[in-house]
Amino acid sequence: MNQEKDFNHININWYPGHMTKAKREMSEKIKLVDMVIEIRDARIPLSSINPLLDEIIGSKPRLIVLSKADKAENEETKKWIDYFKLQGHETIALNLIGDKNVANTISDCCLTIMKDKIEKLKTRGLKRVEIRAMVVGIPNVGKSTLINSVGKRKMAKTADKPGVTRSLTWIKVSNEVALLDTPGVLWPKFEDLKVGFMLAITGAIRDDVLPMQSIIEFALDFLIKNHREKLIKRYDIEVSEDIFETINKIAISRGCIQQDETIDYKRVYALILKDIRDNQLGLISWEKTDEDYK
Repeated sequence: MNQEKDFNHININWYPGHMTKAKREMSEKIKLVDMVIEIRDARIPLSSINPLLDEIIGSKPRLIVLSKADKAENEETKKWIDYFKLQGHETIALNLIGDKNVANTISDCCLTIMKDKIEKLKTRGLKRVEIRAMVVGIPNVGKSTLINSVGKRKMAKTADKPGVTRSLTWIKVSNEVALLDTPGVLWPKFEDLKVGFMLAITGAIRDDVLPMQSIIEFALDFLIKNHREKLIKRYDIEVSEDIFETINKIAISRGCIQQDETIDYKRVYALILKDIRDNQLGLISWEKTDEDYK
């Protein structure tokens, strides 16, 4: 299936008004912090990068946190960590919901990254130094979950949909580290359709931004080529090279049939997307370090 031919007519342009304000506020607040914690989705470490953040962050030290590591393939995540470290960025992978040591891990990493500055300030006579870090990332990538984890209570609003956090909030992690939470910001337009589909599959953009049929076709094309066995195991079907035939088989297997005995595509699309997001197909890394998408 030729993805470019089938999808190049789709235009993705999603930039809610509050994001323009958030970008301006982040640009102002960056002056108040020592470093930045950039959260990316471990399943899509490249597609979950916001290129506008480089402009905002500038030369500030950066810690990359690959969130939702419990949904990505472990070996691929390790490769991504090595990849970003080679680029000069300290990188860790976390399950922000299941890991009970998130606060200590984040605090230790920040102190390690800022070690030279801390020592320099102490030589000037400061007995206590507090490191301030701004938490940034695209919507629905795990920023609020991180804040809640380190704060030991629900301090930031969370929801499994993009665009929940709208204001700037300071959160104390330890005696040495404080975090500044920020709203999720996406860039105005996606130049690469693959990026748009990756964001749609993982829920970083609203489900109505892209045609649901196109999202599912893209996802199944990837899964048929890379994780055929996961589809077979989940739906108990013989997977076809033809995407539409496979969709029909899944619909029949799961009873997504209308009263007139035709396929209920709206229902089967929703079912497949929910299964992907809920890990019902198993751990999946949608981006690889050693190759473009197959």
